[in-house]
Amino acid sequence: MVEPGISLYLASGRQFNLEIIRKAKAAGITKGFTSLHIPEEEGEDYRKQAIALLEDCAEAKIRLTVDVSPETPGKLGISAIEELRDLGVEAIRLDFGFEEEDIVNLSRIFHIVWNASTVPADNMRKWISMGADTTHFTACHNYYPKCYTGLSLEKVRKINEKLKLQGYRTEAFIPGNKVLRGPLKEGLPTVEAHRNQKDLLLAMLELADASTDVVYIGDADVTAPVWKWMKDVKSGFVPLHAELYSHPELYSVLQHDRPDSSEYVIRSQESRQLAGSDQIPAENVVERNAGDICMSNEDFLRYRGEVEVCRKALPRDPRVNVIGKIAETDLAYLPYIKDGMGFCFLQEP
Repeated sequence: MVEPGISLYLASGRQFNLEIIRKAKAAGITKGFTSLHIPEEEGEDYRKQAIALLEDCAEAKIRLTVDVSPETPGKLGISAIEELRDLGVEAIRLDFGFEEEDIVNLSRIFHIVWNASTVPADNMRKWISMGADTTHFTACHNYYPKCYTGLSLEKVRKINEKLKLQGYRTEAFIPGNKVLRGPLKEGLPTVEAHRNQKDLLLAMLELADASTDVVYIGDADVTAPVWKWMKDVKSGFVPLHAELYSHPELYSVLQHDRPDSSEYVIRSQESRQLAGSDQIPAENVVERNAGDICMSNEDFLRYRGEVEVCRKALPRDPRVNVIGKIAETDLAYLPYIKDGMGFCFLQEP
């Protein structure tokens, strides 16, 4: 299951960031990203603000990845990147300007997050040959503040699949939908198609399907519904608003698709046990549409009580009852609930 994360920026101010940290903690989020080399962020209090942010995240148990460049020490009033370790930084994302020897040495001090969008495989092989500790390596894609400069989802998928074969974890960004980071305020996505996408859960699921382990909100804040589903995703399931014609006991029950996923249905692993010994007579036996929630009736013998969600239209089966339907707004999530992923039926508001 993909892990959601947040982004925090010094320019937002400490009180604003404390509120974001509070929301993140309430949602169970433990991954955060910040940058200590944004040109617009500087000033006499920069070091003080940076230390306060690191302390606030540590107190909330948010593991912060810090984007750095060779200019970062000067902005913070320290002599070397290595001194960030004394400030509590454990993971650094390296931007342009670092030599191979720097990266190798820093990998012995920090968890290194390198730029998955721009660093070729040849660089990785060279770092390894020079003795870099790649057990401390993660690959994180860029976000793109400027319109029409982001990657395609297919490119992210291809990069990630290669990285997965080498054993690396991968990270990426989707935009926010409430407070966008300046100066452009046009969203901070990795994938260009996500820049103006209204459904951020779908964007996160698309990146998860493209072998992304952590997806950060690139911008400063999101709306309350997004915080709600981020909490659900962090808890291991995708919320599916639904109308149940019968079996209302299935509302708010965590279920999981089987690890051997079907292209036709989401097949609940737990549902037969949930049904117990209750009789399930045949009723509402009709043709099935994408999004229909179905239950095998007693004529399906050992499969009695099994719950399925149709990914696509299926013919009528006298052994299968249609017991509800997924809300139209949530149908787009169905292709991504697979391989053991959790889901939960929620009553439509």
